[in-house]
Amino acid sequence: MGAFLIVVLLAFSVLAARLVQVQAISASRYASLGESQRLHDDLLPADRGTIFDRAGEDLALSVPQTTVWADPRLVADPLGTAQALAPVLGMDVADLQARLAKRAGFVYLARRVTDDVADKVKGLHLPGVQFQPEPQRFLPAGDLAAAVIGRVGTDNEGLSGLEVQYDKVLSGTPGRRILERDPDGRPITGGVRHFVPAERGDDLVLSLDRSLQYETERALGDEITRAHAKGGMALVMQTHTGEVLAMANLRTGDGGAVGPAPTNTALTNVYEPGSVNKLITISGALEDGVVSPQDRLLVPNTIKVADATFREHESHPTQEWSITDIVANSSNVGSIMIGQKVGKDRLDHYMRAYGFGHRTDLSFPGESAGLLLDPKRYSGTSMGTMPIGQGIAVTAMQMLAAYNTVANGGVYIAPKLVEATIGSDGVQHPTPPSTTHRVVSARTAHQMTAMLDEVVRVGTGKLAAIDGYTVAGKTGTARKPLEGARGYKEGAYISTFAGFVPAEQPQLTAIVILDEPTPIFGGLVCAPVFSQIAQYALRQFRIPPPVAVPAPVAAATASVPQSSEKAAKGVGEAGDGQAPPTTISPGTTAPPPVTSPSRRTTP
Repeated sequence: MGAFLIVVLLAFSVLAARLVQVQAISASRYASLGESQRLHDDLLPADRGTIFDRAGEDLALSVPQTTVWADPRLVADPLGTAQALAPVLGMDVADLQARLAKRAGFVYLARRVTDDVADKVKGLHLPGVQFQPEPQRFLPAGDLAAAVIGRVGTDNEGLSGLEVQYDKVLSGTPGRRILERDPDGRPITGGVRHFVPAERGDDLVLSLDRSLQYETERALGDEITRAHAKGGMALVMQTHTGEVLAMANLRTGDGGAVGPAPTNTALTNVYEPGSVNKLITISGALEDGVVSPQDRLLVPNTIKVADATFREHESHPTQEWSITDIVANSSNVGSIMIGQKVGKDRLDHYMRAYGFGHRTDLSFPGESAGLLLDPKRYSGTSMGTMPIGQGIAVTAMQMLAAYNTVANGGVYIAPKLVEATIGSDGVQHPTPPSTTHRVVSARTAHQMTAMLDEVVRVGTGKLAAIDGYTVAGKTGTARKPLEGARGYKEGAYISTFAGFVPAEQPQLTAIVILDEPTPIFGGLVCAPVFSQIAQYALRQFRIPPPVAVPAPVAAATASVPQSSEKAAKGVGEAGDGQAPPTTISPGTTAPPPVTSPSRRTTP
């Protein structure tokens, strides 16, 4: 009995010690462990903010859908449940059975199903099968501006385009639902219930105009099909604000159908601009005073720079041409002569001032800065290639911004794509205005505009004309560099037309680029598309022709002579001045274009 008493006392001592440890020393730990077994904390996805165009039209929005999930602990017959669900969800029985047999409290069965499917599953009344609302991203206008807007993933996170760039703004804050459940997963009556609602993401208001975007993609797509091109880009900008009104990126698929490009090629891809780059050469020369609008140059058919001979697209005897004639006829030789007067350092200065060699303020995902050589690395032939737009690489947006600088009176204005955000309180918060800096004087810009007006009136861009309006612009046809190698791809060209309207008081600036079209000339394939898009935009924004030319514009352009009939004679819409631009002397090698391992040149 004594021994038994001692054993009992020892046993109770151990139990007492254990109770002290559990209820006193480690009480909080065991309470937390028990609570974690009973409490289930579920994240509630937040609705993603809507993306609007400038007029408040939906471009991307989230719509509540139903997600079907299951608690395998409550599924008594995984095989039977899988057989009932498979035909409704359109899934494999074995896959569903494997999910329903897992040792877990939560498994997805089908994410974001349609209302019809959800109703059918609910009608089966299957134990353990649950439902929860989950937002689904929709593009109401289909693929319209798809490369600009971007995509979202399964878990509603941004993957590309503006969706990933503004993911933190759009995604919002998830909510929480805390429920106390029994071991079988059923809510405990009177147990803990805590609910924190999700906060919807902010909305984005873009500068894009949905109607103009549609018309731009339609006109560009029709021309890509007609010209059997590989793809193309077209952009429209509001001159004085830098707001991008339309940005189309299209390509031809394997079956010949034209559809959206996988990325926003207007910002992510680069190309050699060709003759449209002569805007920078000529305006820089006018600004530095190395030439004046009244100057006349003896322009031969060829010019030798180092060991390369550059020639005109259309042969002609040595002629006395004005600066306007050189621009209107897209003269390679004349542009090189003027570029040599400017010099490599000043030419490089103007190209960078116009926005080449660095990314725009858009900060778009994957945006390219372009490729621009330091003057110290120029080769002997660089002062033959650079003035006519070879040996450099730019994005379509960079070239558009350069033309917009002239349209804006010589002031560069950074492109803008997002106008405002709208918070959960419904208050609109405008984004900061675009940054600006002066590149050339207003007088130089007006003189350059008068010369570009002659390009459309009698030169290579006649098909860009619009009845009742004066159009200023420039054509370009540039050879395509080989991918990852030196030299150019045989018979492959990029064609361009860039310009603005009305020329006297510009309101809209636009650029159209086609990849390997037939015919190859920008004046034939890009200029007509520019005219179509610009005409629609002028109607859309109710822009009338100027009643009178402003006095400063009239004073500056009075000194610019028109292109002479003699100089323009024989120069048709095809003469873009770049097909091909160089003839190499015997025993020499062709000057290579700027290349980079990561470079992409196909829009």
